[in-house]
Amino acid sequence: MEKERQVLVVFPHPDDEAFGVSGTIATHVENGTPVTYACLTLGEMGRNMGNPLFTNRENLPKIRKEELKNAANALGIQDLRMLGFRDKTVEFEDEEKLTNVISSLIDELNPSLIITFYPGYSVHPDHEATGAAVVRAVEKIPAAARPKLHCVAFSNNCLEELGEADIINNISAVADKKLAAMRAHRSQTEQMLGDMTEKLKNQDPQVLAWINNERFWTYKFAK
Repeated sequence: MEKERQVLVVFPHPDDEAFGVSGTIATHVENGTPVTYACLTLGEMGRNMGNPLFTNRENLPKIRKEELKNAANALGIQDLRMLGFRDKTVEFEDEEKLTNVISSLIDELNPSLIITFYPGYSVHPDHEATGAAVVRAVEKIPAAARPKLHCVAFSNNCLEELGEADIINNISAVADKKLAAMRAHRSQTEQMLGDMTEKLKNQDPQVLAWINNERFWTYKFAK
């Protein structure tokens, strides 16, 4: 994995970082690269409240805020930004306002790499709106000065339309940190991780491949 000057990760929800990006984040941190994680919402409209149930709608934002902090600590992220947008409403935010928030982060941090969702290929409306705002912010920068933009995609048509991911990071050396970040989001992941634990014990090749390999598409700007 190439050494970066500064990495900026932008996602809308707590736990968006955990599944497909946390190993990459942990590797950059281990390489001595500063990583800033800007999380737009607290995921307060999430459907899961633990399995077995251990919270309620009123307390879920507090729970998810603490889970996000714990996940960031597990990955070694020292700069966690909670931007205060409301869950499931990012798509309705003024586009210029959202773009300017991202532009301000870029101006402050001067990242050499930004990680976000690939707009059009990330399923959830909040994912799409976040990725699109990041693209607009980076697009405003002259092409020669733009940071790299690596995007996560997982829609059913992403391989057909984007082709195979051009970046695949093997993160097996920090898989324990990735699993710790996933466990930190207990309200959302407890049942899934319970099902996965047995498969990991049995060295299930499909689960191991999913844990150990994180894939990204380099965003292709029109100009």
